[in-house]
Amino acid sequence: MPIIKPVKGIHPKIPDDCYIAENATIVGEVIMGNECSVWFNAVIRGDVHFIKMGNKVNVQDGAIIHATYQKSPTTIGNNVSIGHNAIVHGCTIHDNVLIGMGSIIMDDCVVESNCIIAAGAVVTANTRVESGSIYAGVPAKKIKDISQELISGEIDRIADNYVTYSSWFK
Repeated sequence: MPIIKPVKGIHPKIPDDCYIAENATIVGEVIMGNECSVWFNAVIRGDVHFIKMGNKVNVQDGAIIHATYQKSPTTIGNNVSIGHNAIVHGCTIHDNVLIGMGSIIMDDCVVESNCIIAAGAVVTANTRVESGSIYAGVPAKKIKDISQELISGEIDRIADNYVTYSSWFK
């Protein structure tokens, strides 16, 4: 059974159509949209500031979503995939974004729509990732513009697949 608990009297809000793995942890002021999934060993900690997620967000195995106390909440748009062991901390992620495995998005970053953050990338504090870009490296830098083929073939495909995968566990 997942750990879903209030912090300071504030309970997570999770729609019935979301899938939460048995060993996932969701605490505090977390508001999830429809068709989201939180996978094995993922942690979403809304204890020090709010975390708001749109529709069709998947938080893959071992990923961590947190915020910065009284300073930087975390806001995630629609159709976002957060890869295995990624860290998303005190930032804003717009719609249609793929956060690659093991990447780190730090405080006060803004990742605009239709972007890919490559696996292992570190997006340093206060970075603005411009719409339609692929960022990679440490620190992450723009490596190229994204193609429509990658938007539909990767961003949309992965988000849609995770809705399907979650149906296998419900």
